[in-house]
Amino acid sequence: MDIVKDVLTFLADNVFGQVPVLIGLITLIGLLLQRKRLEDVLAGALRATIGVVILFIGVEVFTGGLTSFQTVLASAMGTNPPKADHTLAEFLSRQGGTVALVITVAFLVHVLLVRLFPAARYLYLTGHLMFWISTVTGAALVTIAPDADQLTLVLCGAGFVAAYWTLQPLWMRPLMRRVMPDDRFGFAHTSSLAAVVTGYAARPFGDRERHDTEKLSLPRQLSFFKDINVSTALIICVIMLLAVAFADDAVVAEQAAEMDDKLSSWVWGLLVGLRFAGGIAILLFGVRMFLAEIVPAFKGFSDRVIPGTRPALDAPTVFPVAPTAVMIGFVAALAVFLGCVAVFAAAGWFTLVPPMIMLFFVGGAAALFGNAVAGWRGAVIGGVVTGLTLAVGQAVTWGLFERTAPELATLADPDWYAIAWLLKAADPLVGGAAVWAVPVVALAATVATLIVLGRRESRRQAAAGEQPGKDAGTGKGAEAVSGA
Repeated sequence: MDIVKDVLTFLADNVFGQVPVLIGLITLIGLLLQRKRLEDVLAGALRATIGVVILFIGVEVFTGGLTSFQTVLASAMGTNPPKADHTLAEFLSRQGGTVALVITVAFLVHVLLVRLFPAARYLYLTGHLMFWISTVTGAALVTIAPDADQLTLVLCGAGFVAAYWTLQPLWMRPLMRRVMPDDRFGFAHTSSLAAVVTGYAARPFGDRERHDTEKLSLPRQLSFFKDINVSTALIICVIMLLAVAFADDAVVAEQAAEMDDKLSSWVWGLLVGLRFAGGIAILLFGVRMFLAEIVPAFKGFSDRVIPGTRPALDAPTVFPVAPTAVMIGFVAALAVFLGCVAVFAAAGWFTLVPPMIMLFFVGGAAALFGNAVAGWRGAVIGGVVTGLTLAVGQAVTWGLFERTAPELATLADPDWYAIAWLLKAADPLVGGAAVWAVPVVALAATVATLIVLGRRESRRQAAAGEQPGKDAGTGKGAEAVSGA
């Protein structure tokens, strides 16, 4: 038993927890299954791996600035993070092994579901979110079943997480088809609920053909804003300089000293804005590089291992489609969240912490899908939905994790809040030994959904005169999951 546990933990830490390794291995195997020449296999796997590494370098470049920005912004707003009796580090020191086992077991169950049911045609491959979803689920299970042993937590958590990984790309599929009509890959990110809400809310406010963010007409004097690198740098630099102007000088000086102790605070603010824009450019380059390899390589799995399978990938993979919408979403989300900070502070409610990284990724993703429905108006709505969701979610979820890891509430994406409160709602029904109802109900609902979607797809193909079972799970049946 210890050997099995060690193997599963090794896979979680060194394969699923390392996105470049995971993507590189999948590309390698996919190309081998297509019987490509050895030199093509090695080159393709390395290009995919390097693309992911470049993507994460870009993330590190701009998120480093966002972390400093968050500190300065909190000072400018006069807010302090809420106090916690427990920390995420403490929780992971106690339950880190459990989380690792949940990831591995859940992925095996997820692969089995995708293999058995034709309607489930997306393999969830966002490695870092595999870790966070498993962590959030584990923390919620510990909250509702504090006396559960490790085996119970692993199996219950894995069943629930596998159900989420299987269904989430499906309820995002209708919106993804607006962004990626060829259905080359699915969307696997925990911003999905904000995106779906945006898709519904944006419908009455316009259409993409007339209001697409990437086709906005600007006066000649402002035409440089159509260059996403230029517009990003200008917007973030202005926001940074405003934050520096209102923040405590000592706080700004401390952050600037981390870059260079000789820097002026104002020059530091400009450099952070420029690094943000540079990081986004690096990220988008990495995305294009690894997508050019992983999508065609995945055909090996689609043809030989799991027929019709597509990879479901991280949010940045769709950012190149409408980078202007991504920027609009981030700025709108930030503005709304800061408004909530002021309102909450004035009312004496919860002290909000601006989660800059989440505001960018979730706000950008929701805005991109909002743009696909209603153009720039939809992008703004996506930002508004994100700002409100992250503010309210942070305030109401902090106490939910007070016995495990309250920081999860400030690091959260919208789906994290949904997972935490869904499991909390089950608390009166599944306390103690009844916690086994969580994976049973989740997997039963998943299987039932996949059967319904499969039958609906079969009827659609029969009506269209197509070969039964061909490309199942890619038709209208998936649209019923979200109706977006």
